[in-house]
Amino acid sequence: MEITELLEIISRGEDSKHQFKGDVNNIISLAQEMTAFSNSGGGKIFIGISDAGEIAGLSFADMNRLNGLVSNAASQHVRPPINPQTENIALPNGLVMVVTVLDGISKPYMDNQGAILVKSGADKRKVTAREEMQRMFQSAGLIHGDEIPANGITVADVDLSYFKDFFEREYGEKLDDQDIPLPSILENMNLLKDGILNISGALLFAKNPQVRLPIFIVKAVCYPDNIINELEYLDSQDIAGKLADIFQKSLGFLMNNLKRVQGDRNVNAPGEPEIPKETLEELLANALIHRDYFISAPIRVFVFRNRVEIISPGHLPNNLTIENIKSGNSNIRNPILASYATKMLPYRGLGTGIRRALQKYPEIDFENDFDGNQFKVIIKRKA
Repeated sequence: MEITELLEIISRGEDSKHQFKGDVNNIISLAQEMTAFSNSGGGKIFIGISDAGEIAGLSFADMNRLNGLVSNAASQHVRPPINPQTENIALPNGLVMVVTVLDGISKPYMDNQGAILVKSGADKRKVTAREEMQRMFQSAGLIHGDEIPANGITVADVDLSYFKDFFEREYGEKLDDQDIPLPSILENMNLLKDGILNISGALLFAKNPQVRLPIFIVKAVCYPDNIINELEYLDSQDIAGKLADIFQKSLGFLMNNLKRVQGDRNVNAPGEPEIPKETLEELLANALIHRDYFISAPIRVFVFRNRVEIISPGHLPNNLTIENIKSGNSNIRNPILASYATKMLPYRGLGTGIRRALQKYPEIDFENDFDGNQFKVIIKRKA
């Protein structure tokens, strides 16, 4: 780091990426700062700079002591251990150590007491809310929203005829010919545990999953203008049922509320949808499969005069970006659901859905809203 860059950072003061410490003697406090940065996108700790931005003037002997302290804190007091980088910068008033903590790839990180800490502005705080802990375990791949128990939905709630049809179609054998009971079959398929269906099992095969999971629906509204108007709309549906039913009904809602374009076709030929059906299929399937099932909110589908919006609970997981997904990168948030969706929806599970949607219809924008914890697809309508 150049001295001019260091002085510029000092002039701006502390924030969620930069922490100042005149000196450090408490290894527990240092480890907690590292833990918070590891859980919150990374950051830098400047030792030798007071909270007021004054240069404390550390000595060569201080640097030797601090290097050992940083190493021990990172390896012995942060779980799992991390590997911060240190850099010593000489200023006229003394030395400053810059400790760079990278964004962790094995979240959540904890201190020696088992506390999960995150940055909150320039300060840090303990994570105590269950939902926030779940999302951190989810980002580390330790738990997935589609595998959590579905709030009392049991084998008795399975739509047996629907499941029998799927089983025979997928495995080429009749369910009634199997020599193991249905609960064991569902458990072997990763859809049931301890007699309770998980979210995947309920949404895929329960008769009426929304009896117990009322929020996992699609709320669809068509407006006459370009803004949300609670009092004036052209069409509105709360779309519930099994995942495959929700997909088909949501697609039907869009097709019914979008125009058809005649183009060069003769008057007796049916017009083509203004937005290709294949594009809508890809985007709806992605919304249903990749939404965050830890968030108690519906998917929202809005048809405006100039655009269509599909809003999914949960921003892009982990290090995915909008440019990543346009290039075909993927990070499967709900692996069980995704594995069955390839058999039940027009979904390939290869990370290429967004790319195919854009190839069919390039007039699509995306918003990855971290603050609102949602992902929005905006499809522009033809004039």
